[in-house]
Amino acid sequence: MTNPDNDWRISLIPTEDQVGFYHENGYLKFGRIFTKSELDTLRNYVDQMIVNLPPETRPEQMDVPHFTNPFLFKYLTHPTVLDVIECFIGPNIVLWSSHFISKRSRDGLAVPWHQDGVYWGNRLQPMRVITMWLAVDASTVDNGCMRVIAESHKQKHLQYKDVDTKKHLFGREIINKDLNRSEGIDLELEVGECHFHDAFTAHASNPNKSGKRRCGYTMRYMPA
Repeated sequence: MTNPDNDWRISLIPTEDQVGFYHENGYLKFGRIFTKSELDTLRNYVDQMIVNLPPETRPEQMDVPHFTNPFLFKYLTHPTVLDVIECFIGPNIVLWSSHFISKRSRDGLAVPWHQDGVYWGNRLQPMRVITMWLAVDASTVDNGCMRVIAESHKQKHLQYKDVDTKKHLFGREIINKDLNRSEGIDLELEVGECHFHDAFTAHASNPNKSGKRRCGYTMRYMPA
């Protein structure tokens, strides 16, 4: 019997060039870290979590799920994940947070342009968080993949305005004069692939108007 994991290419530790690209541009598109069987187990677990959500809770709002689902620490503290994160922030690693953002087909909310570090305010000083965004489902332009502005992390705190929370996951968005949206880069991912971004990288995603769900798991780390 063949092992399906043999056809599931796992990315190695980031190269020096990849780490340099991340620090210069504020993001990095990477490959797969988990095996196919590990990812399938996670997807099945997330599917059940979504089924069990209260009716009033949207699946985009599954924040800090590891607080009530210790099973997720298998992924958050996976040795390969920590080896990869070490390349960016060093060996003394602290888990900061995690969040499932699952956009339902034809109903998933847009995520407005924002910087994670601005939302977190002064809770962390210095703000040296790296986010690993894991594609639980394929993430495409059609279903609302993440978009980033390269080098925007160098500007730190940008200015914000209020937006309609009926159409957006968050209620604040970077104002236009501080952001050239035409420079947005679509970070499409296959199932199991991931990308990384800095706490001050401006990023967003469009609503999911496709017929397929788009679920991602954000795994956030910082140096001790």
